[in-house]
Amino acid sequence: MKKAMRPAKREQLLGTLYSFPMGIWFTVFFTVPLAIIILYSFMKRGLYGGVEKAFTLEAYRQMINPSFAKVLVRTLWISMLSTILCVLIAIPVGYAMAKSRHQTLLLFLIIIPFWTNSLIRIYAWISILSTEGFLNSLLIRLGIVKEGLHLIYNNGSVILVLVYMYLPFAILPLFTTIDKFDFFLLDAARDLGATKLESIVKVMFPNIKSGLSTAFIFTFIPIFGAYTVPLLVGGKDSTMIGNIIVDQVSKTRNWPLASAFSMILTLVSLIGVFWMLASAQKEATGKKQNTLQAYEQKVKAHHGRSRR
Repeated sequence: MKKAMRPAKREQLLGTLYSFPMGIWFTVFFTVPLAIIILYSFMKRGLYGGVEKAFTLEAYRQMINPSFAKVLVRTLWISMLSTILCVLIAIPVGYAMAKSRHQTLLLFLIIIPFWTNSLIRIYAWISILSTEGFLNSLLIRLGIVKEGLHLIYNNGSVILVLVYMYLPFAILPLFTTIDKFDFFLLDAARDLGATKLESIVKVMFPNIKSGLSTAFIFTFIPIFGAYTVPLLVGGKDSTMIGNIIVDQVSKTRNWPLASAFSMILTLVSLIGVFWMLASAQKEATGKKQNTLQAYEQKVKAHHGRSRR
């Protein structure tokens, strides 16, 4: 008779079978398109669009163009500023949600915007910020201004709408991390003479590093590749790298250059993901070492009492 399969091997086999469809999906819809983008970035531009099968670095040379470099720098500072604002707003919001007794209701309110199409939300902001929109009409009626202010089609409006669009991506991971934090540590820090702000900065922040890094990455990566917000809300000086990619594909039909810019987005995303994983692993290792040190101290204390 054949021996029955061991439980460990059976679980391993079942795990492989369960992950096989996901592996196929990941390969077909992520790995293969990424490989195509990489190959296209090293090919020659076709005369009427598409690519010619000839190896060249022309697409990467074109990226050195000062106009493209200016767009890249603009994309970086808009993405960085929007991400920092999202995280700064998300920290007190996540803290308040973690301390609240109505967490389910607050989570529901945070998730509600995802039920609405992003274009509808962007056009709602256009109706609010436009020259004859709600905000300008209110200011004129109150007598604060005599004519409508230029609140839209500039970098400021792009940053405002980006913060609104991607703020939930920062709130949710921070809330999850802060909710697991032991708030009695803050009370202990205050008992030792620390102010409320000092206890939060020196005690809570080091314990929620993984949440901060996750919130930063989850916000920065989609903002860095944003397309619709700068297109609809920004002006001529608000073009970002996502707009360049779309223009090169649909208007200029320079697929290799669009692929080269897409490689930048991919590299930035990969660096962010690896940084997030490294931060999480470092925090887990630190907690494990602290637990081992505490256990060793307890063992030494126990042996010391036994000798007495």
